[in-house]
Amino acid sequence: MRTRKIIFAIVIPILSVFAGCEASAQTKFEWPCFHGPDRTNKSKETGLAREWPANGPELILTMEGLGEGFSSVTIADGLLFTAGMENDMPFVCAFDLQGKLIWKRPSGGKWSTTASWASSYIGPRSTPTYDNGVVYFLGEMGLLIALEAGTGELKWQVDLAREYDAQPTEYGYSESVMIEGNNLYVRPVGKKGHQVCLDKNTGKLIWATTDIPGVEGYTSPVVVDHGGYHHVIGGSSICYYGADSKTGELLWKVDVVNQQRCNISDAVFHNGHVFISSGYGLGSMLYKLNVSGKEIKPEKVWQSSLMDNHHGGIIFHDGYLYGSGSRARGWFCLDFMTGDQKWRVGNDEGCITFADGMLYTLDQKGTMRLVRATPEKYEVAGEFKLPSGGKGMYWAHPVVCDKRLYIRHADKIFVYDIS
Repeated sequence: MRTRKIIFAIVIPILSVFAGCEASAQTKFEWPCFHGPDRTNKSKETGLAREWPANGPELILTMEGLGEGFSSVTIADGLLFTAGMENDMPFVCAFDLQGKLIWKRPSGGKWSTTASWASSYIGPRSTPTYDNGVVYFLGEMGLLIALEAGTGELKWQVDLAREYDAQPTEYGYSESVMIEGNNLYVRPVGKKGHQVCLDKNTGKLIWATTDIPGVEGYTSPVVVDHGGYHHVIGGSSICYYGADSKTGELLWKVDVVNQQRCNISDAVFHNGHVFISSGYGLGSMLYKLNVSGKEIKPEKVWQSSLMDNHHGGIIFHDGYLYGSGSRARGWFCLDFMTGDQKWRVGNDEGCITFADGMLYTLDQKGTMRLVRATPEKYEVAGEFKLPSGGKGMYWAHPVVCDKRLYIRHADKIFVYDIS
């Protein structure tokens, strides 16, 4: 499918260099953006513990004073970045890796929504993105800011809702922006731009497209090369799509409509196929992106009610998918190409990350488990309950970096030694 409603603002060379934030990850001991340097949510670290003691790994540090919120953590340049809400106001903050607060910076206005059922989900949703000494953050009310990483000094800001004529969101802006070369990909979901590409140095518009149907989705961008194009893959309330990173032209889309019209989980791309998981009972599906001349034509390979992932994320590893379902409750392993269930356990859901052949799964009530990433069977190699404190569900995604496991809940970050 090809369309033409593209808005150009600046014509500059666009570098298709690394997927996601990989250019920023100078060592394997950094996690510069949401789901890591290549947005697969898989750490490349090795030499981690294969089993945990009865009470779990050692808790070596507790960081406090973040404020309420659901942001995960970014680790780069010897600092940890996250976001929270204090006295009804959101902010971005930086800590050193010993837990000392380095700076704190306001990140927009107080959270508000016309949807009464969403008003209790207070605090920032996005995770900061680090690139070459700068931190980029999208606040829940649509203020996008660029800050000096070392000091928190403001470089530029754009009110996306105002600039691109967007209506108020139901659950707040939640995506974690992606930096690639000089490009910053973000979704204002406005009349003047649903998906846009900005110059990371200035916040000025490079391109915008209004061809994406539906209102806001809550996915974060994934970028891939396929069929002669560099795709920016995202989701709206009723579809998933790929846009050309050079022009913003809509290359393909597939309808994905769950009962709540609320798509949250990031797409997974492998070998010309896109896996999509949508919560609230819809399920999961695989599309092959067929190339026909200059056209990209999605073809459904399979669809299943299994693993209707809510917002905890999906791991692809060695041909298999791992994650949890929301109404199809429990933790799953599915075959990527067929959708066949290899195992299903439990009656809960949660978020997940991966390192050194192991899954790190965190359920909503605060139980962390170390699980072997194998389709043969579900095998737990250790588990523990996080310390009490704070309220609400454990929704922030865990991070493995430099032989540490970081888990954020409410206004605390718990740091464990997993060497």
